[in-house]
Amino acid sequence: MFDAIRNNKRIAQVVLAILIVPFAFFGLESYFSGAPGDAVVAQVGKFVIKRNEFDRALSEEQERLRQAIGERATADLIDSREFLQAVLDKLVTRRMLTLYASDARLKVSDEHLQQAIAQIDVFQEDGQFSPARYETLLRQQGGPAAFEALFVQDMLAGQLTGAVADASFAALDSTRRLLAAQLEERVVREVRFPIAPHLPKIRIDEAAIQKYYDDNLARFELPERAKADYVALDEATLQAGITISEDEIQRTYEGGDYTRPEERRVRHILIEVAPDADDVALADARDKADEIAAALRQDASRFPRLAKEASQDVGTKKLGGDLGFITRGQMENAFDEAVFEIARDEIGGPVRTGYGFHIIQVTDIRPGGEKRPLDEVREEIVNELRKQAGARKFAEDSEKFSEMVFNQAPDSLNPVAEAFGLEVRHTGWIERGSDAVGEFRDADLVAALFADDAVKQRHNTRAIEAGPSVLVSARVIEHEAARRVPLEEARGQIEAQLRREEALRRVREEGGAVLAALKKGEAVRVDWSEARTYQRGGGGQAMLPSSGAMRAVFSAPVAKLPVWVETELPDDAYVIYQIDAVGHPALKDDDPRLSEANRYYERLLAQRDFEAFLATLRMRYKVKTNLPPRQAEAE
Repeated sequence: MFDAIRNNKRIAQVVLAILIVPFAFFGLESYFSGAPGDAVVAQVGKFVIKRNEFDRALSEEQERLRQAIGERATADLIDSREFLQAVLDKLVTRRMLTLYASDARLKVSDEHLQQAIAQIDVFQEDGQFSPARYETLLRQQGGPAAFEALFVQDMLAGQLTGAVADASFAALDSTRRLLAAQLEERVVREVRFPIAPHLPKIRIDEAAIQKYYDDNLARFELPERAKADYVALDEATLQAGITISEDEIQRTYEGGDYTRPEERRVRHILIEVAPDADDVALADARDKADEIAAALRQDASRFPRLAKEASQDVGTKKLGGDLGFITRGQMENAFDEAVFEIARDEIGGPVRTGYGFHIIQVTDIRPGGEKRPLDEVREEIVNELRKQAGARKFAEDSEKFSEMVFNQAPDSLNPVAEAFGLEVRHTGWIERGSDAVGEFRDADLVAALFADDAVKQRHNTRAIEAGPSVLVSARVIEHEAARRVPLEEARGQIEAQLRREEALRRVREEGGAVLAALKKGEAVRVDWSEARTYQRGGGGQAMLPSSGAMRAVFSAPVAKLPVWVETELPDDAYVIYQIDAVGHPALKDDDPRLSEANRYYERLLAQRDFEAFLATLRMRYKVKTNLPPRQAEAE
């Protein structure tokens, strides 16, 4: 029913809708990327957001947008200032929420964290969380501790956004009034005064063309630009081309520790108590935990029910306290030791951790010690060997690559492409001061491309690290110096523009005289169109031709009908609309449109409240942002 809301949005608004969602979560790829560079693009309190962090986030959001809107994700759109600013704002939002959560001393329990991570598909095998896969994927990316620290930040940010959103409420009576206004219908006829018949009759003199050119010189300035070829040597591509022999796999398997760790399925009941709680609070929590443990030792079958009733771990209480299978070292020491000391079905604890007292029960045991079969670990071994070989090969090839492009064969990229089996790729026009060559966003690479040696001598650029373990060299193949478009070249464009402006002035004058006569009640002979019904919200088949026309028709006072309003369709026509009738549909309490609208307006209120909350945080943390120069000038 909100077709108009959807259909009247420009693509740019779709972009912002994708970006400005009141959640701080990022794709997991954010955790599997290289370290940021030094250029600062934003400061949030005492923390900074660096250029490479922004570049990675931008690349991810551009890919999301391409998947969301397909071929409409043009370069002008995904490199626009609005898009770039929205990506930076999202990074700033994430950092502000993290700081606020820290200041408010919000926490995520270890158990809740483990449960959340266990639900992530990339860490699962055969539908179950795989500790081995978890360790393997994170081993080269700072380890599980670094990942978990970032993941906790996002969980806390999610709690904050959810709390703000849940507090928003839309009164049904307010929704009824808003929906009734949106569903209002107006019966309209129109008469157009098109500019097309006037265009052939208009002559523009040389003086007018010269004046327009002189008054608008900035419009005719073209920056320096170049087209380039480029090649990229990257470790990921090298890895993909590496073949691991069966002998290597076998030797690694025989010499490695691939024993299966013992796994225990655990459930728990948590009675929270702060680490710095006073003696009274500590005693109360211990007594409550002792009481539950004693009851369970009398009847362990009550564990799921007591967990749902008494546990203060919101992440597991609905599951009867179930934490799933864990291995040694996953939990806090005291909890870990208790789990692996007790027998199956035995009640353990209460055990004190940083979150409080836990009553524990082991419900299942998968014995460890046996070596995992080769077929089970083959992919893990192959990936590890390929990664190691790729790193070695990149280290060896990068020096040769750099030497070849800059010294041995500086006049062509073909020799290095042939030597390393690379593809020579091509760019469109790149403007000086931009920050991208092909798919690589790197201002240093663009600067090297516009250096005198590259432009005048057409030499390859030096090999530049354009990403983690990625070297790129580029070569100018076509160059244009900064210049102003001469008048002769711009004459046709200027003349057409001035002709359109004069034609619009004439129809505005012609139509304005008719409108004035109508408002005076005089008889006017014009060819009105057939009456059509339009809805304020844009539903139905009939659609007015522009947002300006919508505003004109639906902002007109209608106490006395008919009423006439005007609008202009640029480069097309002057239009008069005559409003003949107004209708308001009845809305019963059980109308499904009313409940749908109420949910929609609650989301709007939640977004408004969240934006107000973020505005407060921006002032609190004294946020400063600074888009890279070329990005800020992209428009």
